Amino acid sequence: MAYYNWILAFHVMSFISWMAMLFYQPRLYIYHQEHKKNGACFTDVIKIQEEKLYRIIGVPAFWATLLSGLAMIYLNPGLFETGSWLYIKLIAVTLLIIYHFSLGYIKNRLAEGTCYKSGKFFRFYNEIPTLLMIIIVIMVVIKPV
Repeated sequence: MAYYNWILAFHVMSFISWMAMLFYQPRLYIYHQEHKKNGACFTDVIKIQEEKLYRIIGVPAFWATLLSGLAMIYLNPGLFETGSWLYIKLIAVTLLIIYHFSLGYIKNRLAEGTCYKSGKFFRFYNEIPTLLMIIIVIMVVIKPV
């Protein structure tokens, strides 16, 4: 348990980095879809940004968040006995993981030119991680029973 707080700090930092990617990636998809008729030069730059943000920031931050979270649960399994907050948080985290992988799928479709979702769709889609983050933070800070 001596390292638990260090793992927790790493978990929070990893989560912040992961959320940064989850917040910004759909924004790039909006730019990609709304400006694809303006020429390949702009969308080529956006494709590079999409790929690098997902692969270089998002994937490592995702794994760091997941592994540090699992380490905390392993070190303190009594968390499961502290109320329903952890179960609700884990459900929200599972949905966030699904969202993460959906962004990778969409990124690949955009790169191939086979994604037909609109900028308006991505504006809506961009709100999902915010809602899940609100649930996660409330569960962790308030810990309702």
